[in-house]
Amino acid sequence: MTERSAAPTRGEELPADMVAIREAVIAAIGDIMPAGPPVSHDEAKCFFLSSWTKAGRDLPPYYLVYFLLIDLLGFPHLGQWEKVAWAVPVRLHGKLYGVEHRKMGIGIFAPNSDPSATRSAKPNEEAEGDAREICRLLKRAVNIAEPYFEWRARTAAKGPDINVLNRGAVLFERYRFFREQFEALSSEALRRRDEMTKPAETLSDRKLRFSHMFPGLRLREKAEWSAQAAIEAFFSWTEHIFIHLAILQGRVRNGDEVAKLAEADWKTKFRAALDIDDPETKVHYDNLLALRTQIRNFMAHGAFGKRGEAFNFHSGAGAVPVLLARNPRHRYSLTGGPEFVEQSALQEIELFIAHLWSGTREPARECMESELPTVLTYATDGTYARVMRSGGSVKEFIDDHVAKQERAANMDW
Repeated sequence: MTERSAAPTRGEELPADMVAIREAVIAAIGDIMPAGPPVSHDEAKCFFLSSWTKAGRDLPPYYLVYFLLIDLLGFPHLGQWEKVAWAVPVRLHGKLYGVEHRKMGIGIFAPNSDPSATRSAKPNEEAEGDAREICRLLKRAVNIAEPYFEWRARTAAKGPDINVLNRGAVLFERYRFFREQFEALSSEALRRRDEMTKPAETLSDRKLRFSHMFPGLRLREKAEWSAQAAIEAFFSWTEHIFIHLAILQGRVRNGDEVAKLAEADWKTKFRAALDIDDPETKVHYDNLLALRTQIRNFMAHGAFGKRGEAFNFHSGAGAVPVLLARNPRHRYSLTGGPEFVEQSALQEIELFIAHLWSGTREPARECMESELPTVLTYATDGTYARVMRSGGSVKEFIDDHVAKQERAANMDW
């Protein structure tokens, strides 16, 4: 064990209110102290023959303990070695213990106190009692340090050292599921369009009984539901994928910009990812925007009608549909755009997806399908600009990134 500094190292960087939080945390952890250098060769040996304690399983998440002990309080740590991300030697009432993040998780480790030992041993009751006390004090300190964690997150968000989770593949699979369900139900509805059955007497609703008399009608209705779910899933996927595309193209460079874009509307996300000055892109933008307006009106605002029909009023012409307009100055209308047709809407979506992954954006598709996070550091240092030049370099980049992730997950340092 080597001691780097027994005193907190970030004090000069902290604002005054965070210094006050640090002092409160120091008071909260009580008798937990940095271990300092080993007092003997035997103590160093015993530390490396430590065993998991049961009490250590109740520690807060590893990153909170790391930011508490190492980042805020400046406790020395031993760095990485095989299957260990970091280890902080501490003392409680003068006795040595380890707070470590290993491959199997974070824990409190009790050294084997037998100088002649060659392997770790099960902690005794005294060690378990000390571990419970260490765990209690650390949990109390973590609660007090919450304002510091928030400040630390805000500070980190202003820089590029951030990974953005990539759930694009899962979201796209959801769209594909509902689309394929729509196609299967549509085919069955067509096949059974002339079929007629006797509905069950238990069906009380007259319209429901009628639809059950004609399975083709019922299947067509279910197909429409699946199509509407597919359209909703598509827009959910694009809201996510546009953010990643903006990062890959260097248009978003820090966490604050990612957060701002995530909160923005669909139109803003589209413009961040694609250039609507391109005529073909503009056509897709207009078509999808009209579809999104209709599907949101229909699905998210009461589902009165696909054009926004809310009610009918009686007139000499019969029942006249009244539309809820989006213009607050002219709330009601008798005219509006044509209602969307599910089949046509899904065809437009497929055309857009083909356009999305064409041209200079084609290499980005492999990045998105890999499910690897996008790394803002790579957006700022030119890595993404370099690897996006060809599919070959993207594949090489992905393979290298996956290998690094696997080594990190296995803690093969």
